[in-house]
Amino acid sequence: MIRLHHYPSTAAMVPHILLEEIGVPYERVPVDRAAGEHKRPDYLKLNPNGLIPVLVDGQQVVYETAAIVLHLCDKHPQARLAPETASAQRARFYQWLMWLTNTLQASLMLYFYPERWMNDGNAAGAAQLKERAQARIGVLLDMLDAELARHGEAWFGGASYSALDPYVFTLCRWTRNFGTRPARDRPLLGPYLQRVLARPAVQRVLAAEKLSAPFV
Repeated sequence: MIRLHHYPSTAAMVPHILLEEIGVPYERVPVDRAAGEHKRPDYLKLNPNGLIPVLVDGQQVVYETAAIVLHLCDKHPQARLAPETASAQRARFYQWLMWLTNTLQASLMLYFYPERWMNDGNAAGAAQLKERAQARIGVLLDMLDAELARHGEAWFGGASYSALDPYVFTLCRWTRNFGTRPARDRPLLGPYLQRVLARPAVQRVLAAEKLSAPFV
C-alpha cells in the first residue's frame, strides 16, 4: 500500500493529485505541521530534513516532491503522466520539473518565509527579501505564460496532460492572495489554471484537503 504523508495546501498536493490521476489505492497520512509533527523523531526517520511530503511505497521511502513525481510516473507508466523515456519531450519534461522545484518553488519559499534567511529581529531585512522575492516570482510566472504561448496547447507540457500540470497548478495556487498580479491574472496562465482545476482528480484532492475558494 502506498502511503502519502501530507499537509493541506503544501507541495504534498502535487503527488496527492498524481495519485488520484493514477487511480491506484493509497492511504493519506496527515502530518500536522502546525503541531510540529514533521519535526518529531518518527517522522524524521522518514525524512531527516523534516519536510513534507513523504511517500512510502512498500519498503521504498521517497522524499522531495520532484523525486516523488518521477517515482510515480516511472512506476505507473500506464497513466501516461510523463513523455516516453529518452525522447526530446522527456528532456523538456525534466527541464520544467526541475525548474518548478528549484526555481519557482524556491522563490516562493523566500517570499513566504523570508525570516528564515535573516538574523533574529531583522524585520527590515525580511521585508526587503519578501519584496524582492515577489518581484522575482512575477518574472517567473511570466515565463510560465510564455511557455503556454510558445506551444499553444491545452496543457503545460503540450497536448497531453502530464505530471507537470499538478506542479504548476499547486505553485501558482500559492500566489492566489498576492496583492498584485497573482498567477491567474496572466492571459494564458489564468485559463490554463481553470482547466487544471476542472479535472476530477484535482477536485477530489481539494475536497479531501478541505480547502475552500479561492482555489487559484
